[in-house]
Amino acid sequence: MLLLSSFWSNPLVESAGYFSVVILCLVVSMVLFEIVTKYKNWQEIKNGNVAVALATGGKIFGVCNIFRFSIAEHNSLFEMIGWGLFGFSLLIVAYWLFEFLTPTFNVDKEIENDNRSVGFISLIISVGLSFVIGASI
Repeated sequence: MLLLSSFWSNPLVESAGYFSVVILCLVVSMVLFEIVTKYKNWQEIKNGNVAVALATGGKIFGVCNIFRFSIAEHNSLFEMIGWGLFGFSLLIVAYWLFEFLTPTFNVDKEIENDNRSVGFISLIISVGLSFVIGASI
């Protein structure tokens, strides 16, 4: 039992565990973002849509940054996952707020049409708010 306990508390094993769990959470979050947005992220990126690439890159950075804070602040894997997913849900709320607070144009439509200015602002909102969300979890 002691040997098994020391295995799981080994820093390399812990790092590999956190890494693999965060990768899984990132994949799940990207699927959820694919559902939330009106365009198909990966198809648009494949077609060279830079605005979608910027917005998607910001989402990836934002999710990873939130989980970085969650790993740093929580001792158990389940707490880290729970707080990270809570932070991710706040990032989705921020995305909807961005859409709501720009009533003169449709954010999803502008990004789908490769409006790089809107894609860049979306990236900055995701990255910036991930620091605020991360600090609060």
